[in-house]
Amino acid sequence: MKNKNEYSIKTNQATMTNIEAAPVVKLHRVLSLSDLIIYGIILIQPVAALPLFGHANSISKGHAVTSILIAMVAMIFTAISYGRMANRYPEAGSAYTYVGKSLHPYLGFVAGWSMFMDYLFIPILCVIFTSIAANHLLPFISYYFWIFFFSAGFTLLNLNGIKLASKANWILMIVMSVVVFYFMAAAIRYVFIKNGFSGLFSSQPFYNPASFSLGAIGSATALASLTYVGFDGITTLSEEVKNPRRNVLLAAVITCLITGIWSGAQIYLAQVSWPDWASFTRGLTDKTARNNSLDTAIMAVANRVGGTVLDASLSFILLLGSIGSGVTGQIGASRLLYGMGRDGVIPKKIFGHLDKKHSGPNYNVMIVGALALLGALLLNYEQCAQLINFGAFFAFMGVNIASIREYYIRSKEKSAKSFLLNFLLPCIGFLICLIIWLNLPLMTFVIGGSWMLIGILYLAIRTKGFRRRTIMIDFS
Repeated sequence: MKNKNEYSIKTNQATMTNIEAAPVVKLHRVLSLSDLIIYGIILIQPVAALPLFGHANSISKGHAVTSILIAMVAMIFTAISYGRMANRYPEAGSAYTYVGKSLHPYLGFVAGWSMFMDYLFIPILCVIFTSIAANHLLPFISYYFWIFFFSAGFTLLNLNGIKLASKANWILMIVMSVVVFYFMAAAIRYVFIKNGFSGLFSSQPFYNPASFSLGAIGSATALASLTYVGFDGITTLSEEVKNPRRNVLLAAVITCLITGIWSGAQIYLAQVSWPDWASFTRGLTDKTARNNSLDTAIMAVANRVGGTVLDASLSFILLLGSIGSGVTGQIGASRLLYGMGRDGVIPKKIFGHLDKKHSGPNYNVMIVGALALLGALLLNYEQCAQLINFGAFFAFMGVNIASIREYYIRSKEKSAKSFLLNFLLPCIGFLICLIIWLNLPLMTFVIGGSWMLIGILYLAIRTKGFRRRTIMIDFS
């Protein structure tokens, strides 16, 4: 009996030693700077600017490329703030966390609420654009049929637990890039044949004195900024990055820079191939017809420079990309609703429910699908894009202010270098974002402002008049 007890004690001691010696499972820092940049480009997509071409060109009066480049400057300054806040709080990469921890939890909730609006409107935008592209490819089928088709299709796919593999995203990015290179080469060939080598170099897409207007460019920049939305996803990987203090910030800035140059080149070639920006809507008095013409303006350019083959190829790629974004956007929004329901932020019985068969938030998938259908019926592409930018730029401004508070106001160092890096840079980022945000249309402020007001009232009710600790939203 004594020997048995001694054996048992020794066995337990050995087991405890093994447990203590077992390595702690944690995320590994394996991602390089180039890995992060490629990830950021995949998030944004190499064709992000093309669907915006018609509307941005019309609003800016032929200065779409200028609008994209101005938006790039704003994003670079904001990317610096995101990168620095990711260094300070590497466990979570969201404006909600940064603003909540650096400024105030209530302000963090408001920033999170603005992000929540983006999550809900991205599936709507994807339904709208897939319907536009499908109707362009098959014009004999009604645009409204495609709205119902894609709203239902995205919902059914997500209800059945279908996932888009990362390999599919890589393949899609490669195919998109090939088609974009094809488009750019065809545009260069078209302009060269029509106007010679000198025709490829024009200042008009950047500055045309006959139509230049700061107000128009400001409004167009507010739309064109959608090209960059998503770059902040890089910061969510900060715990898996080699040398995160350097590489997260660099990756965010370089991703915005590459996206701006790449997108600007596409739009520049589209503008020199079709310099008469007003012709897309000339003679069209019906608002719906004008919107439809601007929605498909980039396809018209593709048809001019490369014929029906390039037109169809570009339309198909834009359609395919929007399907991928729509499916993942819907599941992302439904997962966010589930997290909020599980944590009691919103009614748990509905939003915290999981389907037993697929272990998915099926109620939320159906709710987001219904919202996508309703939104696509009520809004057009431009309006939806502006609403996404309303929420995004509100969050961007919050991150810039949080960076100032975290690195300058709370810091004991008040040198000239600190003033430049820790105050001036994020301050410039905030001011540019504010100017762009203020140039959004009035209706965007009515809808977006109503959404923000609902969030503030909800927060007031849940915190008993701002006297209790704020409720948390999990954006992971």
